[in-house]
Amino acid sequence: MPRKEGLSLKRILYLTDLAYVAKGRDYAKEDIFIADRLSRHYAVAMCHPRSAEAFEDAADLIVFRNAGSVMGYQAVYDAFVDRVTRKGLRTFNTFTGKADMRGKQYLLDLTRAGYPVIPTVDACGDLDALPRSAQYVVKPMGGADSIGLAFLTRDEVRERRFEPGTMLLQPAVEMQYEVSFYFINDRFEYALYAPDRAKRWALERYMPTDEDLAFARRFISWNTMPHGIQRVDACRKADGRFLLVELEDLDPYLSLLEVDEETRETFLRDFADALEDAMR
Repeated sequence: MPRKEGLSLKRILYLTDLAYVAKGRDYAKEDIFIADRLSRHYAVAMCHPRSAEAFEDAADLIVFRNAGSVMGYQAVYDAFVDRVTRKGLRTFNTFTGKADMRGKQYLLDLTRAGYPVIPTVDACGDLDALPRSAQYVVKPMGGADSIGLAFLTRDEVRERRFEPGTMLLQPAVEMQYEVSFYFINDRFEYALYAPDRAKRWALERYMPTDEDLAFARRFISWNTMPHGIQRVDACRKADGRFLLVELEDLDPYLSLLEVDEETRETFLRDFADALEDAMR
């Protein structure tokens, strides 16, 4: 990280939700740790996105981190993104991503474009376009963190009669495990996986092959985000192929306190370099 020189420090507004409760993850602990490390080199102020407007004009950079699902404050979030664009506020992540920061439309777009993603449609009438499955995953178009997610049979999906464009429909994929690939800008940092499918956040280190990384990088390249942390979540199917589950480009949880010290320190150094680059 850059050294402090003199009394004038660059100002970072760190947006998070320290009260957000997530199954298997301690958002607050991770963000307090990161903000503390940043405060050794920057003037750091932390607040919820609801309070951002009062402080954002004074910041050299706004860092959007573990702020939970924006479904709980959608109007506030939309207004914040509008101000970022209108006022040219510097943010990290940059709000130009095409993935989760815009909802789940990207899963439809990637399906239609032929990318290796869990096949996705948004209308009951398109159910026949999906592979046959004993169960289907149904989740809100603007959802996050498994909010509103349900597993339904084919008949149950048809009985619900979802309005097109409101829900996503996917086949329930038989998988070996899930892997998360973590990137800062376009630099790969580390990968973690959940060997026990019933424990999504009981993660262990995963050593990706060149082929694995090529899969993950394909989505990082597709997203064309200039500055930001991204997490590529993929599932390994029974036949060994990867399919994209999610591309988290808004506020991906990092499991940073669960990785080894060397990996954590490397990540923090690269993060600081990326922040400096974003502020230039």
